[in-house]
Amino acid sequence: MTIRPFALTPGEPAGIGPDLCLLLAREAQPQALVAIANRDMLAARGQQLGLSIQLIAVEPTHWPTQPAPAGSLYVWDTPLGAPVEAGTLDARNAGYVLETLRRAGQGCLNGDFAGMITAPVHKGVINQAGIAFSGHTEFLAELTSTEQVVMMLATHGLRVALVTTHLPLRDVADAITPERLSRVTRILAHDLRSKFGIAAPRILVCGLNPHAGEGGHLGREELDIIEPTLQCLRDEGIDLIGPLPADTLFTPKHLDHCDAVLAMYHDQGLPVLKYKGFGAAVNITLGLPIIRTSVDHGTALDLAGSGQIDSGSLQVALQTAYAMAASQVKSH
Repeated sequence: MTIRPFALTPGEPAGIGPDLCLLLAREAQPQALVAIANRDMLAARGQQLGLSIQLIAVEPTHWPTQPAPAGSLYVWDTPLGAPVEAGTLDARNAGYVLETLRRAGQGCLNGDFAGMITAPVHKGVINQAGIAFSGHTEFLAELTSTEQVVMMLATHGLRVALVTTHLPLRDVADAITPERLSRVTRILAHDLRSKFGIAAPRILVCGLNPHAGEGGHLGREELDIIEPTLQCLRDEGIDLIGPLPADTLFTPKHLDHCDAVLAMYHDQGLPVLKYKGFGAAVNITLGLPIIRTSVDHGTALDLAGSGQIDSGSLQVALQTAYAMAASQVKSH
């Protein structure tokens, strides 16, 4: 068992993140887990949900080393900017949301936490508060001084990493450069080894164009950029298959013999993964010096406080973080 606790950030306080944390606390976790949140807000949400969860106060000088008993949750109390009403956004709480992330990330960096698991934030209301914020991934990259991070989603039997993430389709081809492709592939291969314990990861790589360019008749990116770059990376010892047409790559014939798929853009890889495992998928940030996993869904404001939610994705995010931490311990 990992002695250090894991940090859990409930995200947007008006969304379902607090509900997920409280529902989770009904059963004992295999690891110590600290929710970085406002204690009074969690207590009020628990009352709204009809849950009797004991909220146990912890702080940096007294981290727990044992899991909380069933029906209880460790909480590092974090002050709100304004009262919270389930389902109603309030820009005054943007600073609170970012402070929970800062505490979790800094705690991972200084060794207090073994990893962090994040519930969804609402980017729009944070920007509405006048704070430039494009997402967890970018925030944590800046906090940890990481130049390049890689977004990977995973569900049972499939991992999909992305060369480009939140770009308009018009801009994707220009963003597929040898430099970016090399950096992303190296990070993916490195973290599959160091954080997942896969000694010799095999990675399937999607082409950018239909039919992987069909020998240059449907675009030359595969011939001019992707294939030469993959060959250089193979020469470094990375096991890469491709570029393959995305419409046939995602079939058992190929997937049964790989550890991850590298997709060129967001909607090339993620629709397949979410179809396969929606509600049981996890978002993992690779390239960071810390472990960070997240749910694969949004804040679901309309369901906050209703009790009508599925905690499956949070369960997978937790299990993945625990397994990654165990793999790191073994690799060291």
